[in-house]
Amino acid sequence: MTTPDSTKRQPKVLVFTTPTCPWCVRVKRYLTEQKITFREVDVSRDQAAARDLVRRTGQMGVPVVEIDGRPVIGFDKPRIDRMLGLSSH
Repeated sequence: MTTPDSTKRQPKVLVFTTPTCPWCVRVKRYLTEQKITFREVDVSRDQAAARDLVRRTGQMGVPVVEIDGRPVIGFDKPRIDRMLGLSSH
């Protein structure tokens, strides 16, 4: 028997970051605290990913959190919460 929550699929989450970005650290910490699994892409090491990010979002800055293919520019906590179905405190 499964509970309704256990069958809920988590969206695919990518976090585009650089090592020197303080907001990147904050968004990764927040996602971890919320028990959201994500894949980090360091655009300072992956030039193809950096070009792809600019092509898809028009943004050169980080962090960009991509949730099921939809980008969130910066650490926009209310929008991230809405897109992930998290309740805001």
